[in-house]
Amino acid sequence: MQCGAVNRTMTGSMIEKDYRVVVGMGKTGFSCAQFLARAGLSFCAVDTRANPPMLESFREAFPDVFLQTGNIDPELLANATEIVMSPGLSTSEAFLNAAKTRHIPLVGDIELFYRQARAPIVAITGSNAKSTVTTLVGEMAKAARVNVAVGGNLGTPALELLDDAVELYVLELSSFQLELVNTFSAKVAAFLNISEDHMDRYTSLNDYIAAKRAIFNRCEIAVFNIQDRHTYPSATTSCKQVTFGVDQSSGNNKQRSDFGVITINNKQYLAKHAELLLDVGELKIAGMHNVSNALAALAIGEAAGLPMPVMCEVLKKFTGLPHRCQLVKTIHQVRYINDSKGTNVGATLAAIEGLAERHENKSRKNIVLIAGGEGKGADFTPLHDACQQSVKACVLIGRDAPLIAKAVADATQVVYAMDMPSAVQAASELATAHDTVLLSPACASFDMFKNYEHRGECFVQAVDALSVQESKR
Repeated sequence: MQCGAVNRTMTGSMIEKDYRVVVGMGKTGFSCAQFLARAGLSFCAVDTRANPPMLESFREAFPDVFLQTGNIDPELLANATEIVMSPGLSTSEAFLNAAKTRHIPLVGDIELFYRQARAPIVAITGSNAKSTVTTLVGEMAKAARVNVAVGGNLGTPALELLDDAVELYVLELSSFQLELVNTFSAKVAAFLNISEDHMDRYTSLNDYIAAKRAIFNRCEIAVFNIQDRHTYPSATTSCKQVTFGVDQSSGNNKQRSDFGVITINNKQYLAKHAELLLDVGELKIAGMHNVSNALAALAIGEAAGLPMPVMCEVLKKFTGLPHRCQLVKTIHQVRYINDSKGTNVGATLAAIEGLAERHENKSRKNIVLIAGGEGKGADFTPLHDACQQSVKACVLIGRDAPLIAKAVADATQVVYAMDMPSAVQAASELATAHDTVLLSPACASFDMFKNYEHRGECFVQAVDALSVQESKR
């Protein structure tokens, strides 16, 4: 029998008394199976889906390991030594009830990772921008010639990063992953922001926040957003604390946050206390939400021991990530921005506010917003005021378009579209010179697209087609 294998007898009883169950056979679950096999631990795997994404890969890699798909036998889990959960599955699933009654430990890939990691860990969470900040900190570490491994919820699963040569791990962590940590401890733990998301999974916003705050458990340094009280560590947290925020002060007036913005002679600077670090105008990433991201990265990087001059040089070159407020094209003086990663209301609000045109504290309605999709139970009413101030029109697509329309109908013009090409066409007809057509859906993509990347690619293709069409006129 191969390493890690668990077989069944003809009667269905388990041969091994000490075995683990991997629940969920997606990308993360498969990485957990590989880890357990390498460690020489017996395991089996289950998935509620008849054809999970990594089914064939699992069968090829582990032909002798028992895999159950579809209906899951609760007793299989209730007799396990440990249950390794994929983050996409809720810990409230009914098939876990018997295991919970017997106090079988539930862990995730991050807990397994922590047991083996030999280098300091930077852990980053938040409703929005965590991928951007995680990538930025990783780039800063590389520029400082640190052997860094970057992944987690972003890109490479954490367990695939394990390597004794790594000097620093930088991990993006979701609330789902943080639900499944028991002993995990980061050198630097950062909580960037919070906005309503995943309300189809959590019973309340407070439950979602509590899951995120687990990132601070046992950490050495906590980094949080001074302008978002939901990101603050609990009062009982005894670690060192570092704050960031786009709160502004002038001249030599002391800032409220450790890393913030100072304005001198109408120019804005990233600053640490009263020390000017970088002219905001030198950033390649646009919008005040990205100023906040830059400050967060500096705060996290310094806490991790990275040199400030190197980090500032990285900020001057960093152009952002695909599908995150990415400039696609300018057509007839109208900018087309792909923010398909804006999968919740908070992300869309940040994009609108970051791209809004303001003169002497007054806003012009310069944005045509393409939004809609699967809302995950979100409340769309926070979009109302932003639309009233900055959005000329909303072009709505997808399942929950009517819910968004209800929230913003008296704040801006509303237009419906059947698909992405027709949405881009409608937006182009509504926009005028110096406007911005912004795809920032405030929703998940699964009602119409494979994922947010596919949605963003469809937007880019539609904009390219529009550009060709316009060039022929």
